[in-house]
Amino acid sequence: MNELVLPNDTNTLGNLMGGRLLHFMDICAAIAAQRHSNRVCVTASVDNVDFQSAIKLGEVVVMEAVVNRAFTTSMETEINVWAENTTTGERRKCNRALYTFVAVDQNGRPIPVPPIQPETDEERERYEGAARRRELRLILAGRLRLKDADRLRAHLEAAAAEAD
Repeated sequence: MNELVLPNDTNTLGNLMGGRLLHFMDICAAIAAQRHSNRVCVTASVDNVDFQSAIKLGEVVVMEAVVNRAFTTSMETEINVWAENTTTGERRKCNRALYTFVAVDQNGRPIPVPPIQPETDEERERYEGAARRRELRLILAGRLRLKDADRLRAHLEAAAAEAD
């Protein structure tokens, strides 16, 4: 998805406002979730928004979203953002975020979504990472105990053993 940064989108420094970028990103990530599930999807959470570089007036915001993993009714969608200079075509990475969407039926109730079948090493890495991040989100929300977070605990133990 692409968006042109116009004067109404910027702050007094001529940079795209963060809230406007989050709006663009939410739409792009929702499209990916809706394409995967073939359902209307609602935003459940936004995690790890990294603002790495300002996007200037007149640049094109280039966004790519991918569904990392589907759970029962929810999906983790990763979105990456670049700023493109319209004159030179040069791109620089500016932002990254993780969105969670829930597919809903016509009454707004959660509905099951199809699973993801990762095929490449990169897809498998994103798939496993999504499961660990989901466990962390559930722990922070008080819906899962740390002792029950098997994937997250195993990952942390492996990282600690590797550090020794």
